[in-house]
Parts: sequence; structure tokens; C-alpha cells
Amino acid sequence: MPPAAAPIISSVQKLVLYETRARYFLVGSNHAETKYRVLKIDRTEPKDLVIIDDRHVYTQQEVRELLGRLDLGNRTKMGQKGSSGLFRAVSAFGVVGFVRFLEGYYIVLITKRRKMADIGGHAIYKIEDTNMIYIPNDSVRITHPDEARYLRIFQNVDLSSNFYFSYSYDLSHSLQYNLTVLRMPLEMLKSEMTQTRQESFDIFEDEGLITQGGSGVFGICSEPYMKYVWNGELLDIIKNTVHRDWLLYVIHGFCGQSKLLIYGRPVYVTLIARRSSKFAGTRFLKRGANCEGDVANEVETEQILCDASVMSFTAGSYSSYVQVRGSVPLYWSQDISTMMPKPPITLDQADPFAHVAALHFDQMLQRFGSPIIILNLVKEREKRKHERILSEELVAAVTYLNQFLPPEHTIIYIPWDMAKYTKSKLCNVLDRLNVIAESVVKKTGFFVNRPDSYCSILRPDEKWNELGGCVISTGRLQTGVLRTNCVDCLDRTNTAQFMVGKCALAYQLYSLGLIDKPNLQFDTDAVRLFEELYEDHGDTLSLQYGGSQLVHRVKTYRKIAPWTQHSKDIMQTLSRYYSNAFSDADRQDSINLFLGVFHPTEGKPHLWELPTDFYLHHKNTMRLLPTRRSYTYWWTPEVIKHLPLPYDEVICAANLKKLTVRKFHKYEEEIDIHNEFFRPYELSSFDDTFCLAMTSSARDFMPKTFGIDPSPFTVRKPDETGKSVLGNKSNREEAVLQRKTAASAPPPPSEEAVSSSSEDDSGTDREEEGSVSQRSTPVKMTDTGDSAKVTENVVQPMKEVYGINLSDGLSEEDLSIYLRFVQLGQSQHKQDKSSQQFCSRCPDGVIKLTPISAFSQDNIYEVQPPQVDRKSTEIFQAHIQASQGIMQPLGKEDTSMYREYIRNRYL
Repeated sequence: MPPAAAPIISSVQKLVLYETRARYFLVGSNHAETKYRVLKIDRTEPKDLVIIDDRHVYTQQEVRELLGRLDLGNRTKMGQKGSSGLFRAVSAFGVVGFVRFLEGYYIVLITKRRKMADIGGHAIYKIEDTNMIYIPNDSVRITHPDEARYLRIFQNVDLSSNFYFSYSYDLSHSLQYNLTVLRMPLEMLKSEMTQTRQESFDIFEDEGLITQGGSGVFGICSEPYMKYVWNGELLDIIKNTVHRDWLLYVIHGFCGQSKLLIYGRPVYVTLIARRSSKFAGTRFLKRGANCEGDVANEVETEQILCDASVMSFTAGSYSSYVQVRGSVPLYWSQDISTMMPKPPITLDQADPFAHVAALHFDQMLQRFGSPIIILNLVKEREKRKHERILSEELVAAVTYLNQFLPPEHTIIYIPWDMAKYTKSKLCNVLDRLNVIAESVVKKTGFFVNRPDSYCSILRPDEKWNELGGCVISTGRLQTGVLRTNCVDCLDRTNTAQFMVGKCALAYQLYSLGLIDKPNLQFDTDAVRLFEELYEDHGDTLSLQYGGSQLVHRVKTYRKIAPWTQHSKDIMQTLSRYYSNAFSDADRQDSINLFLGVFHPTEGKPHLWELPTDFYLHHKNTMRLLPTRRSYTYWWTPEVIKHLPLPYDEVICAANLKKLTVRKFHKYEEEIDIHNEFFRPYELSSFDDTFCLAMTSSARDFMPKTFGIDPSPFTVRKPDETGKSVLGNKSNREEAVLQRKTAASAPPPPSEEAVSSSSEDDSGTDREEEGSVSQRSTPVKMTDTGDSAKVTENVVQPMKEVYGINLSDGLSEEDLSIYLRFVQLGQSQHKQDKSSQQFCSRCPDGVIKLTPISAFSQDNIYEVQPPQVDRKSTEIFQAHIQASQGIMQPLGKEDTSMYREYIRNRYL
């Protein structure tokens, strides 16, 4: 049986922009190029954007005829063959949006992309390059002297640096939300479909379904969570004009994926970070919160675990855990005009009733449910009061808000001075963090889309029975979230989030039946792979907000970092200070212009003339806001009714309005994720396959020594690992580069038109330590000594790899076996034609050659495959049905065999 509901795959994945003197024609198609849509953009309007979408779905032949007529009709002379009236301007993969400064509108197109992750067959792409095209014709253009400067400021936001999108998976929502929507009752989907049917103008849209008795699959598309969408303002002008498939929402942050190989079973570990577009900016220029409860440097991090052997949201096994980082939700700032490394912290406004904190936590209750857990890592004891100012105010705000909440849903506050424990020689920072992580995960739980396995019911674990969250018939839901903060929410926060993620990863692996106890040790391949993902995640977020990579890493807090790391930490500190002092102001202006916080207007001050952007981000300073909320009932009434469940995931009328529901044939391309992922209609090569370029625990972390336990959960010594725990990232990159060169494996491909290669993210991301594991490794020249050291680590001795050494002499037994083999070969070649005829006549000949191939006819001209018996055919058909969610019932023999195994092994 096909699934009752599936995500709608966008039918606009390939675009071609055609140009005439009066118009642009944007032709979009699905990946198979079987369905086309056309946008007509007027070029005669100097300042207005006129877009026409007929919302008709064209075939390939119809589009060719349409373009041919346009070409013929726009030639300078009718019937002239020499000059073309329709020009092909650019090929693209999506529309980022439309923007206008002081002249006409620009269109921003994605011209290069790279696949970065795969979740249930849904591809996640990273933007590699974009093209910005001016729409009005030169004949009607009204020039402005400041247009070029605004254009330069806008393009300072590097769209090729950590911006991600997907055609079928909603990146702005969590996996729990996306799968909860797909499991809505069928009655609600039918009622919602009748309300959204008027979206399309095609009156024959559901005709085929009616003639076939209404059989089909519901396609669901939800509205994105605009807080994490970065091109929402750029698409706002066309949102109500064009078809939904033209709207491609982009997130900013981080996306990385690695493969954990458990005795041949592939498990994908994915890390997605969504940076908030509200109150966004750079380190010292955006602190605290604005008047609407949006905080600076707010990032939602989600770790997703999925069994890659089954590619289906309905039949596959998926698990996720979400945590958040963000600045302390108060009115505070730091003055950088003093040019001090640590500017003093000042509270800008008195907020005795914690109004801004109430707005912030109300948003979190609506999205995540309860409990909200705050892990505050700022310093508690200081000689001069600095960070402690924030702790005291935050404690007062949480205490005030908690007295009005129901006792079972109060905000949990955990203060822990991480810097103090780091300096102490008697305390282990990560051990204490592990205790905190265990208590946090037990309170919030995690998401998994399958019920508890039978083996966990037979052998219950104490920690598993104490797990919180919400248990439902189809699995578990995460209720509540951990909110971690220090002052910058960079170094200390990333280490704390890694420890909580490591604890949650153990529970996720246990829930999928991959480990026998929900516990993971350091120095295992699985934890090293997860640690590398989190370091790349922390470096990327730190570059975006602070201007440099992480200064303190997990190895720093484990106190096993090499001595060379200290000099690199100093360089990162200097880099961060330089960025904050000299380049952050320009970056902040670019972000304000890109996100639509500032709109250039004729006759008003320009962006570079403003003394501060405080009034742009705090709207209550420019106009009177609606009535202030109650000081006691500070939450939204609907949110508190459904706690501990998040209100955004509750099935109610308000949430149903955010869904677009359509009914499709079960084999239509809009909901067929199998064709979208495997693409049987196009020629592909294994070298270009994304999964081959992915970081793998078996290839990159498992020791190459012969006879080692291949389990990724085995604790290993630093000198017997595939990647040394003490080696820095540059040495690891060089080792991976040598391995890739030896295996002739190309770097992960990016796509330009059909496919092309491209450089790394940006100039800052190409530094020595900053490349993500999926990106192509730059070629680096090293000294002779360094290369020799790398070669020693990469090339293993023959004795360790194969168990033998060719330089040693052979034993007598091995030598006799080899001589016997040579004699058999010589006797075979000495047979002449007469002796072969004699052997064919005499069945008792000395040599009798029999074919060893299973094929009855097997040569270079003809191959006849063997017949497949009925049992093998049934096994193969059952395997195919299992991938579609149709599981075969267990027979009595299978059940008795499993019970006998459990009785002998554990009872």
C-alpha cells in the first residue's frame, strides 16, 4: 500500500531565463523535464515589478512551440532568419527573490548548487553561486548615483556561504513537525483539500482521480516558519502572484552529513543549524533581544539519525533531537568604541516585569512545548562585575515569569560557571556536562517515528524507562527544548551542545536497535565522527557571528589538545578582534539591507548615513505598538492549553490553514520520491554519487589494521585510529587528500547547468581549519618532513594490513602447496590435441575440465543467465515490498527461532 500522505515535490527545479526587448520569460521545469511553467516579467516598467503567471502546466512540446512563436514574433523583421528575437540569458536552479533599491527591480537566481545531505530521499542543496540580473530595459532605466553603492552592500551578503534549500523538504521546520504533518487523519486531509483546491486554475486537475474512483495519495505542503527563512522579504512581493512551486525558501546556518557504518548497515547522521533572520547581525552590534522577543545569534540545531537502508518516511526509521542557542533575552549591549577586547556590559532598559523575556519564552513554548530548560554558562564569580550582570538579571526574569506558570510547565534554570570549572585541575568539565546532559534529555525526550523495539521490551533499561517526552502509538515526541547560552554563544555553548547531542545520540541509536545500552564512550569511531560534525558546525556559526572560527574546542576542554593548538587559538582570537573592530559594521549594513530591515527611499537618509540601526530593529521606538500584554498572564492562551505538546504541532483549525493539500495519482512525479532520488531516466555515474563523497566512519575513522573490531562503538587508542585524535584538522585534510588522490575519487560535485565543479564556500571558509567534511579538500604544499609524517600515518605496513610479509621466507608447507599448484598448471598446458580427444573419449582421464560458471552459455558473444527458482523470486519481491512499507508477517518458524535465540543469549 502506498502512503496516505507524502510531501509535495516542487515542479520547478530547472530554470532558463529568456530575454526579449520588452520582457523576460522564466521557464521552469521539473527534473525529468516533463512539466513546465512559464513566468512573464515586464521590462518596460522602470520601477514597478509586473509578473504574470498563467499557472498552466505545459508539456515539453508546448514549451518549444511557445518559445518558437516568441522568437518569431520578436524579430526585427518578419521572416528574417539571421537575427533572433529571443535570447537565452542564463540557466538556473531556483529563484532567491526580487529586490529594489532606488531604481528598478533585480532578480536573484541560483546558478550553482551542491548536494550536502539526504533525508529520506529528499535532497538538501547548498547554494554555490548566484546571478543578479537587472530587469528594466536600458531604454526606460532611470539612473541614480547611489544605486551602485546599494548594490555593492547587498552583494556583501555572500549567498555562496552556508545558504541551503530543498525542493521537497521543509528546512525551516524540524523533522518531528514534518513527519507529524504527514500522519494527520485522512478525514482532515480531505476537508483541507476542498478548501485549497481553488489554488490552481486548471479545471482538469482532479479529473483523472475521479475516473479512477478517487484513488490516490494526498500531497502536503506546509507554510515555512518565517523566523528561519532568509529570503522571505525578497519573495514577499510575488508570494500572492505566482504558483507555490516558484517560491524556494532558503535558510542560513550549517548542514553536514556523515555515514556511520555499523557492520555494513549504513546510518546517516545529519546536523542542521537554522540561524534566525530576526534581530540578526554580528557579534558586538547585536546583543540581547529586541522589543518583539527575538534574540541575537539565535540558532536552532537539529541532529537527525536515519537508517539509510530503507528510503521512506513511512517505512524507514528516523529520529531527531533539537536544541537552541541564543543571546540572553534582556535589553543589554556592549560599547565597542573603546576598542577593548572585552567591552563592558550595560543594561540599556529597565524591564522589571520581564516583558521581553516573556515574549521570547512564549515563542519557545509555542514551537517546542514544555519544559523550557535554560543552561546558563556565564561566569558567576568575578573580581570585577562583568558577565555576572547578565546572570543576576536572567535569574530575576525567570523567577518572575515562573510564579504565574502552572508548576508542571515552569521554566527550568540551570546555572553553571563553565570557565571556573575549566581552570580547576580537580574537576572534569565534560563529566559534569555529561551529568547535566543526561538530566536534560530525560526531561525533554527525543523524536523517533517507530515504537519501542521488542528487544528493549524484553531487556528494559533503567535509563530508558526514566525518559521523558511524549509516548504515542507510532513512537516518541520531543516536548520542550534545551536553551544554552554564554555571553557570545560560541565556544562554551558549542561544547555544551555537543555533550547534550552526544547523550541524545546514544538514546537515538538505542531506540533504533543499533546498540544494547543508551551510552556512548569517547574515543570511539561514532563519537569522533559526531565530534567532527559539531566542530564544523561550531566553526561555521562562529564565522557567521563572531568573524573567526572556534577558539576553544572539545579537545581543549578534554585537555588533550596538542601544544600547537594554543598558537592557533591566539590567532583565532586576533582574527575575531580584527573582524569585530573593522568589518562588522559593513557586514551589519549588508544584513539589514538583505533582510529588508532597511528599505532605501528617495528623500530619506541612506543606510550609511544612519548613526545606529537601533530604531530599525526596535519597532516600538518608531510607532506605538498594540496593547501591551498582561504582566501576569504573559503567555498565549492557546499555547498553554496544549502543553507539554508544542502548539505548532497540534491539529487545530489555525494550523490546518497553514497547509496546502492536493490529491495525486500514486505514481505522479510530485509525490514520487523514489524517482526523484534515483532518477532512472538519466545517466549517472558512481563517482558523482553523493554518498561516496560523504564522510564515513569505516573509511575515515576505523583503523586499517588487520583483525581490529570493525564496530564504531569500540573504544580505541589514539595511535590505532584512522584519524589521530591529537592531529589537527589540516593534517587530517592532507591525509584525506592523499587517500582521495590514490583512489582517483573526485571531490563532491556541484551542478552548473547539468554539472560542474566549483570552489569552496568563500574566502574565509578556505582557511586552514575551516573546511567542512563534505567539501572538496584544497591542495596544500607541505615540507618533505611533513609529507613523510603524513605518509607514515596513511600507508600501513604490509604485515598489519595483510598479516604476511613478502620479505620473509616461505615455510615448507606453503612451498609444497605452491609447487603442487605449479605442477597442475604445467600438466594442463602440456595436453595436446590427441590427448584431449583421448580424454574426451575416456571418462577416466587424468585431467577433467568442468565449467565453474553458473551460466549455461557464457562467453564474449552470448550470455544466458541461470533460471531463478520460485523461492528466490519470493524473497526478492518481499524485499521490494518492504522498501514500500509492506512488511511480510512472521511465520511460526521465524518466531520460534527468535525466541530460542533470546532464551539462549539473555535468559
